[in-house]
Amino acid sequence: MANILDSVDQRTQLVGENRLELLIFQLNSSQLFAINVFKVKEVVKLPKLNVLPGSHPNITGVANIRGQSIPVIDLRQAIGMRPVDNSGESNMIITEYNRSVQAFLVGQVMNIENLTWRDIQPPPSQVGKNNYLTALTKLQRDGVDRLVSIIDVEKVLAEIIDYDIQISEEVLDNNIVNHFHGRKVLIVDDSATARSQIRDTLSQLGLQLIEASDGLMALNLLKGWCDEGKNINDEILMMFTDAEMPEMDGYKLTHEIRNDPRMSNLYIALNTSLSGSFNEAMVKKVGCDRFISKFQPDLLVEVVQDRLRAVL
Repeated sequence: MANILDSVDQRTQLVGENRLELLIFQLNSSQLFAINVFKVKEVVKLPKLNVLPGSHPNITGVANIRGQSIPVIDLRQAIGMRPVDNSGESNMIITEYNRSVQAFLVGQVMNIENLTWRDIQPPPSQVGKNNYLTALTKLQRDGVDRLVSIIDVEKVLAEIIDYDIQISEEVLDNNIVNHFHGRKVLIVDDSATARSQIRDTLSQLGLQLIEASDGLMALNLLKGWCDEGKNINDEILMMFTDAEMPEMDGYKLTHEIRNDPRMSNLYIALNTSLSGSFNEAMVKKVGCDRFISKFQPDLLVEVVQDRLRAVL
């Protein structure tokens, strides 16, 4: 299974072209699930795990991988299904999210699929707010369309890790903090959990938050304001966007904004759980103003303060 990811480093050119690659797997059932390849570090057979007393119920143990202790999350249990039966085929997908490394216990890991973000659709609203999906897509298997559920890993992790939205007192600039009231910030992210984290942080400053769950929705909102003759920078102070989203990713969204003279000077910060030098390079390529890896409340505040200072 290790060689399934051998060429990941050569695949990064897909991002920025509104494309993505999904790692397809099962959870000891016939249903197909997926996560984005760019968050995957390695896929290995399930090793012997060490039990961690007092840990969260969804953490099934700790794996020692080349001297690194990695918490292993039973993904089936974490999304509300019965725990994985380890007597079957069990694998670990080792990932990096929000500057931390963790593994997900899954069943069979199948293959990587190259798709366009236009092939990815948000889950229907009828499934409710408590589902663990960011999106859905379809794949052909033996001539039959199979539904693939793309896991909202940020929601899974947020239920295990206690994310603190408290803003450090030394970060706040008292000379400008009163100027935030009435100003608006656009948040673009397909994860309701991620949007909530940003909203709960920035609303403490008195900012008003406008939310969009994918890049196309955000682009249509911005274009609508422009078509009405509104000045984008009068409507919003800035925009935070995720990288990976259905319909249109954050890189493509930024590219479209930069190529529309009516809104090309909008201040854009890429806020993503994807980390590393690759994202820094993509930020420069598409023209984002800042790059922030999730979730860092103090850094979010510093970014909006820097932006406010520039317009006062």
